[in-house]
Amino acid sequence: MSHPEETVLILDFGSQVTQLIARRVREAGVYSEIVPFAKGGEAFERLRPRAVILSGSPASAADADSPRVPEAVLAADVPILAICYGEQVLCEQTGGKVLPSGHREFGRAGIDIVDDCLLFEGVWAKGERREVWMSHGDRIDSIPPGYRAVAVSDGAPFAAIADDVQRRYGVQFHPEVVHTPEGAALLANFVYKVAGMSASWSMAGFRAAKIAEIRAQVGSERVLCGLSGGVDSAVAAVLIHEAIGDQLTCVFVDHGLLRQGEAEQVVGLFREHYHIPLVHVDASETFMAGLAGVTDPEAKRKFIGGAFIDVFEAEAKKIGGVRFLAQGTLYPDVIESVSFTGGPSVTIKSHHNVGGLPARMNMALVEPLRELFKDEVRRLGVELGLPPAFVGRHPFPGPGLAIRIPGEVTREACDTLRKADAIYLDEIRKAGLYDAIWQAFAVLLPVRTVGVMGDGRTYEKVCGLRAVTSVDGMTADVFPFESAFLSRVATRIVNEVQGINRVVYDYTSKPPGTIEWE
Repeated sequence: MSHPEETVLILDFGSQVTQLIARRVREAGVYSEIVPFAKGGEAFERLRPRAVILSGSPASAADADSPRVPEAVLAADVPILAICYGEQVLCEQTGGKVLPSGHREFGRAGIDIVDDCLLFEGVWAKGERREVWMSHGDRIDSIPPGYRAVAVSDGAPFAAIADDVQRRYGVQFHPEVVHTPEGAALLANFVYKVAGMSASWSMAGFRAAKIAEIRAQVGSERVLCGLSGGVDSAVAAVLIHEAIGDQLTCVFVDHGLLRQGEAEQVVGLFREHYHIPLVHVDASETFMAGLAGVTDPEAKRKFIGGAFIDVFEAEAKKIGGVRFLAQGTLYPDVIESVSFTGGPSVTIKSHHNVGGLPARMNMALVEPLRELFKDEVRRLGVELGLPPAFVGRHPFPGPGLAIRIPGEVTREACDTLRKADAIYLDEIRKAGLYDAIWQAFAVLLPVRTVGVMGDGRTYEKVCGLRAVTSVDGMTADVFPFESAFLSRVATRIVNEVQGINRVVYDYTSKPPGTIEWE
C-alpha cells in the first residue's frame, strides 16, 4: 500500500476519539494514519512521517507500566503534537513529572492563554480566555527542559506547553472534538505552520494513485466484487472498473432483505449507467428459509454472513478463473480490527462482510477504500461521477431488514417493514431533512397492540421510527423532529400499511443505545 509523501502518524494510546484526530487532519488536506502505540516504532520507520500526533488514553502516565512513546520517535527531529495523555506521557519521558490530581476536569472548561506560540498563531492570543473540552484526572506537575506554559486552566497549570525550537507542543484538552470550537484550526496550524506541510491530499489525487496501485496489483487477472447495495461496495466497484475495465465482474446477491426498490436501483446503475459486468442473483428464497424460526440477533447475522458466502462462492465457481476478490473495507474497520495495544479487539457484533470468505477460494484481496473514512468514500463517489442521491444515501447494514425485525424474520414481515420504511423516508425527503440526518429507518416490533380503525377493533404490530445525527456513527444523538412531522408519518403508515396500527419514536442516543436495534 503506497502512502503520500506528506503523512502525519497518529499514535493511538486507546482514546475513544482517536479517529477524530485523523479526520481533522485529513479535513485540512493532509494524509494521516493511525497506528497502535505498540507498533509505533515500526510504523515510524515505514511511513517516515513529517509529523507525529500522540492521542489521549484511559491509562495514567504516572504508572510505570502505562503506554509509552517509542524512543525512535522522541529521538527524531520531527514535530510532535501531544494531546491529553499524550502530553502527560511526553512530559514523563522527557524530564517532566505527572501526578494524580485532586481537581479532575471532564467536559467543557475554560483556559487562559498566557503566552503566544506557533501552534496558537492566528487562532488564540495571549490574554484571551477560550473554551475547550477536557477529559483528564492526572495533572502535569513539572514540564521538561525547553518547554514553557502557554495556557492554564483551574485544574491544569500546564493546559498547553510549547517548545518552539524542537517544534513540539502538548495540550491537556482535546482539539479534535467539536466541543473545542477552534480545535480544527489548531490542528491545521500544527500541520501547516509547525510541520510545514501543505494541503496536498485530495480525492482527485487519491483516485489517480489508487487506480495506478490497482493496475499494478491486479495486472491482467480478473477481479470479482460482491455488491451489497450499499455505498462502499459500489464506490469500490466503480473505482476498480475505472482501473481495469471488464476484468472486473460484480456479483449482487439479493437476499430479500433490502429496502424498497434497492435491488432495481443497483442493477440499473451498474448495468445501464456504468456498463459494468454484473451477475444478479435472487437468493431470497434461500435466505428466508434459513431465517425461519431464528430470533437471536447474532444467529441472524451469522446465518446471513454464511449464506452470503455460500451463494457468492457458487457464483465465483461459475465465472471461473478469478484471482482477486474486491471488497469495500473502510479505514474504521481496519483501525477497530486491533486494540490500541496491538492485540485483537473485542467483538461487539459480527459484521456482514465478504472478508470472511473461506481460504479454499484462494483469492487475494483488493481493498481500495481501506484508507478512507465513510465521508471520504462519499466524496470519492462524487469524484467518480456516482449520482449524488446514491452516494448520499443513509448507511444500511449488511444483514438488511433482518436486524430491523426483532424476532423471527418472514417474507411478510419484510414486505410490511419495507412499505413503512419507504413512507418514512419519503416524508423525510419531502420535508427537506434527509441530508441533515445521518441515518433514519423504521423497525417492525414483535409486539401487537389493540387499535380502532373504521369503528372496528384491530390487533396489529407496532412500528418504531429511528433517526439520528452523527459525524461517523461512533456516537449519535436523536434527531429532533417536530411533533407535527411525526404525526404525519404515523398517520400515513397506519393508513397505508396493512398490519401496523401503532407508531412510536425512539429517543435513545448512542451511547447508551446503538443506532440499529439489533
